[in-house]
Amino acid sequence: MRERPQRSSTGRPMPKQIKEEDNAPILAAVERHPGGASRGDIERALPQELAPRTLQFRLRNLVNAGRLFTEGEGRALKYRLPREEAPQESAHVEAAQEEATVMPISAAGSGVRRYVSRPVAARAPVGYNRGFLGEYRPNQRFYLSGKERASLGTIGTRHVLAEAAGTYARQILNRLLIDLSWNSSRLEGNTYSLLDTKRLIEFGEEAVGRDQREAQMIMNHKDAIEFLVTAADGIGFNRYTVLNLHAILAHNLLADEGAAGRLRYIPVGIERSAFHPLAVRQQIEECFAQILTTAAAIEDPFEQAFFVMVHLPYLQPFDDVNERVSRLAANIPFIKHNLSPLSFAEVPRTLYTEAMLGVYERNDVALLKDVFIWAYGWSAEQYAAVRQSLGEPDPFRFKHREALREVVANVVRNQLDRKAALAFLASWAGNNIAAEECERFREMAETELLGLHEGNFARYQIRPAEFAAWQAIWDNRTKH
Repeated sequence: MRERPQRSSTGRPMPKQIKEEDNAPILAAVERHPGGASRGDIERALPQELAPRTLQFRLRNLVNAGRLFTEGEGRALKYRLPREEAPQESAHVEAAQEEATVMPISAAGSGVRRYVSRPVAARAPVGYNRGFLGEYRPNQRFYLSGKERASLGTIGTRHVLAEAAGTYARQILNRLLIDLSWNSSRLEGNTYSLLDTKRLIEFGEEAVGRDQREAQMIMNHKDAIEFLVTAADGIGFNRYTVLNLHAILAHNLLADEGAAGRLRYIPVGIERSAFHPLAVRQQIEECFAQILTTAAAIEDPFEQAFFVMVHLPYLQPFDDVNERVSRLAANIPFIKHNLSPLSFAEVPRTLYTEAMLGVYERNDVALLKDVFIWAYGWSAEQYAAVRQSLGEPDPFRFKHREALREVVANVVRNQLDRKAALAFLASWAGNNIAAEECERFREMAETELLGLHEGNFARYQIRPAEFAAWQAIWDNRTKH
């Protein structure tokens, strides 16, 4: 059936709408001439020749829409980008200069920054390129060079012993929960400070005047990190791990709560990007499965982590929270190989965003690789200092860490007083701990209960209300 032309309120035909992909080459041509571009300059810069009347029509529309300005008249007429769309605004330049003092950027990475700093309308619209994933061959093709992987391996193992999966992460867990939760949330625009985050995680205290969604985002990160660390032996690049990781990170943050932990049914867009992700459910399923299979086959943990940082967000397999999933999933190889984790500390948000835009719009990983290598080195040094300050962990406490967490949490949640707690500890240890270790375990648990206070109960996954109710009973009974 033939479509009828749209008409205005006066009954006249509406002007033909120009597609964004037709405007983009014109805006890009104008951008190449900061002093102003004549029509001849624009014609020569276009990738395909346009009829003079077509070009004139499109230029006039862009001017009427406020997307181009004109200067001069007749043959001296020139077109300029408006100040708010110009890529070299002073604020952008200042931000770039500030970030350059923090993190060294390669020539290739700088090229990515120059491209994505253009206005969106001046960047060519692109869709998902399945060849970008399909051309990757695990253990044959690498995003990280051999030298880069060797350097990261040295950094990641410098202060780490050869121990069971997750050992290192557990030793620094309290610090990791705060650092990674805060930095990953910060990269999403979360306004909590590091101190706010610490108070929220350790005391359950929300920052005054902040959106509750920000607190939810941080606590979701905490829960997701604990999921990865406590299940170190069972996690991997499989549907169970990644879908559950998304479900935890997305909890109470999606319009459709049923979308948590589920591949998306709906099309999505990327803010301030010319990239259009896949929209067909079957294709999303196929590519998601291919990403997991490929990632699982990669032997080098650093290449594996970086591959996931590139391809999970590029696919956008979920309704939202895709980049958060990729940042935590990147830590899976480090947890499983007992390497120093990656917290993204000190990574500038603007730089990270530009790096991801380079992946989305150009399949160029250069800037993201700069970010990844620098961020990992910084994180490893910070955690080496933390680990050194902790000294050597008690092997007995480490062995029974989960049992200790369970028994202490039960005492608190059941609001047991001292007498009832002692009886419960004796019974529980007798049923769950080897006979030769039972007495020592009971002494350790009793000491832990006596030392429990408002500054350390969070590590047992006890809520503030639960602790307060128990503490009132415990303190009252110990006074008699």
